[in-house]
Order: sequence, then structure tokens, then C-alpha cells
Amino acid sequence: MSFVTLLLLAFAMSTDAFAASLCKGTNLKAPRLINALKIGLIFGITEAIAPVIGWLLGSAGQAFIEQWDHWIAFGLLSALGLHMIKASFETDDDDAEAEPADAKKTLAATMLTAIGTSIDALTIGVSFAFLDVNILLAAGMIGAATTLMVTIGVLLGHRLGAMVGKKAEALGGITLVLVGCWILYSHLAG
Repeated sequence: MSFVTLLLLAFAMSTDAFAASLCKGTNLKAPRLINALKIGLIFGITEAIAPVIGWLLGSAGQAFIEQWDHWIAFGLLSALGLHMIKASFETDDDDAEAEPADAKKTLAATMLTAIGTSIDALTIGVSFAFLDVNILLAAGMIGAATTLMVTIGVLLGHRLGAMVGKKAEALGGITLVLVGCWILYSHLAG
């Protein structure tokens, strides 16, 4: 997988965390850079660990499904991308109102949100086990992109709100579907 493809994938993986950070930023009156960076690091580290775990799980089963690996990568990326696109059209106003305001500000709530948004990175990690990918480089790029995007999202959240977050999630989903198609095309054409 090329560096540019990994870079696009890293930023696509960060879009759901970016959307969540915009929502988190809407609850802060005037977020400071250091607070936004702390939240960004929580999300980034979680998002960097997830593909490594997925890669380990995928590597354990690689011998059994090696001849189908490109289809598996295509299926996982496409399904995840389509799910992100679908989620970008859903409204979550009810969830925001049901949760108490003080619970949104806790470290535990931030960590749970980071884990929830890193499930897609775990799935990508499984796909990486079947591709020629340096997992440490990929995980580092995903973590760095997520840290950057979440930090920016928290800082901008009180101004931009969830509107931009949903568009970013749709763009990330489209990117994942395109990367999945490219992997399948590259394998079948080569």
C-alpha cells in the first residue's frame, strides 16, 4: 500500500472521531489548546492501538483465508465506508439530550467515545493483515491524523457544530469505499 493511500486512509479513519470531537467541542465554551490536545491524544492513542489489535487478529487467521484476502479487505472497507455514509445522514439529537451534561465532560466518557470511534480502525487492522502494510507506520499515521483532527474538532466545535461533522463522516466513508475498490482492482488487475 502506497504512502499516499495510507495517508488518505489515516484521515478517513479520523473522520468519525472528528465528528465526535465537534460535538464535544460544542459543549465547551472556549476550549483551550492544551485541553483540546489532551482530548486529541486520548482519541489518537486509542485509534493507533486499534489497528494493531485488528492486525494481530487478522494475522492469526491469515493462513486459512489468504486466497480471499483482497475480497475480505474490499468487503470490510466497503461495509465500514457504507456504514459511515449511512451514519452521516442520521440525526443524533435524541442521544445528546438524553445524556446528562456533566457526564459528557468526564474522562471516562471521553475514553468510551474514543473506543467507540476506534472500532473502524480495528476493522482496518484486520484488513491490513492481508495486505502488504507496515502496521506500525499505518497505526502511527492513523493515530497522528486522529490526534490532529480531534484537536481541531474540539477547538472548532463550539463554532461549527455537528453540521460539518456529518459531512466529514460521509467523506470518510466514501474514501474507505474507494480504497476498498482500489485494493480489489489492484489485486485482480495484477
